[in-house]
Amino acid sequence: MTAATARGVDTGRLKAALDAEAHRIVYDQYLPDTADGLGEELRCISEVDRAHLIMLTERGIVDADRAAALLRTIEELRGQDFAPVRSTPMPRGVYLAYEGHLIDRLGDETGGILHTGRSRNDLNATTTRLKTRGPYRALLDAVDRLAGVLLAKAEEYRDAIMPAYTHGQPAVPISYGHYLAGVAGAVLRAYESLLDAGRQLDVNPLGAGAIGGTSVPIDPRRTAELLGFSSAAPNSVDAVASRDFVLDLLSASAVLGVALARTGRDLSTWTSEEFGLLRVGDTLVGSSSMMPQKRNPFLLEHIQGRSTAGLGAFVAAASAMTTGGYTNAIAVGTESVRHLRPGLSSTTDAVTLLSLVVAGTEPERERMTARAEDGFTSATYLAERLVLDGTPFRAAHHQVGETVLGALESGRSLVDAARFAAVDEGALAPDRVAAACAHGGGPGSTADGIRALEALRDALGAESTARRTRWSDGAALLTRAVTEAVTTCRHA
Repeated sequence: MTAATARGVDTGRLKAALDAEAHRIVYDQYLPDTADGLGEELRCISEVDRAHLIMLTERGIVDADRAAALLRTIEELRGQDFAPVRSTPMPRGVYLAYEGHLIDRLGDETGGILHTGRSRNDLNATTTRLKTRGPYRALLDAVDRLAGVLLAKAEEYRDAIMPAYTHGQPAVPISYGHYLAGVAGAVLRAYESLLDAGRQLDVNPLGAGAIGGTSVPIDPRRTAELLGFSSAAPNSVDAVASRDFVLDLLSASAVLGVALARTGRDLSTWTSEEFGLLRVGDTLVGSSSMMPQKRNPFLLEHIQGRSTAGLGAFVAAASAMTTGGYTNAIAVGTESVRHLRPGLSSTTDAVTLLSLVVAGTEPERERMTARAEDGFTSATYLAERLVLDGTPFRAAHHQVGETVLGALESGRSLVDAARFAAVDEGALAPDRVAAACAHGGGPGSTADGIRALEALRDALGAESTARRTRWSDGAALLTRAVTEAVTTCRHA
């Protein structure tokens, strides 16, 4: 470690470096974008071509030898990472440059058959779905991880009693674990919404042509199988006109982002010196360049900032779509779609950062309990005890309110001020009250709630796994079909 590096790690108060994953998200954003968008586009186009050629051959629409020659050339290009195409001028776009290279290599009679029964419109609709799988899968993985962290910490801190706050004031006693389980519920609903939104991602638009299908007797169900889709689009207009899955995914991301931002606000408040309810680990905080005493949980601000990206991307994408008619339109297929990846990526970052913070944060148990006691959070329970003894609720509410006022004026605790009430000794302790509130999903039922949420997470995880398994199975099936087609024709 160099002296400069050591100084960057040891600030005097902080002795550990920022978590590596957090560093990637919050600092590497300033590095140049090295993503290979052209390569990704060419890989997706070639994947569609492979499936399309296999289907055309199986249907007897193209000659098997010509298809095999095309497939061999496409496989060579894939092995070369499309270097010959990358160096080709692209005045009319990537696809025509790519197809032009194949025609130059193989002649029009072979290279020119590739586009049989197909248009750039349905090709673009298909490749957009294929390109979305990666960032979509990353977001699902991050959400699943966050749900797991929240539930594990909810179980660990089921007995860490703290006040629940309403309007910024201590309200009733719960546990930090109960709070985390509540956040997990919101995250799992978002998980479910993302899976629902992804169903349109699994519909194969290939075969819709420009907008009116084709007279060539193609089989979209076969290309759907080879590309890992679950079904083929039943209407050619809808297939090329719609990118509703973009709006669905961004909408689900936006709703998730709201929950992330609200959680980030709570944690920011509770980690402040004034509240002191939580302590974030050294690998998840920053220092000040000027003030040596500072210990800043700044990742929470990044969570709040990035969690809004889905909402912004949704508005931008929806606004772009409204300018195009219900047909193939650049406003829909290009301008709206370009907001999808940044929206999903920023949401994934926010989810990842919250996972790190929740995993690396510990409750200050004594401080939490003291705040629950000092905030008279057992008052509602006391009123309910009076109600169960026969006092009308409004009268009990008033009586306990006067008791709290008297306690504040005399500097006594609620326990000391409420000697009139028929409650067992120690019954007003916040932990006892939290345990007693087992109805209506209260903290006394946290264990049952966690088990139910864990079961839901397992079910959602199984659905996510089944989807990506279909994608990988399709890719494997396609590779086998291409290998067989090329090998058979080579030996014929």
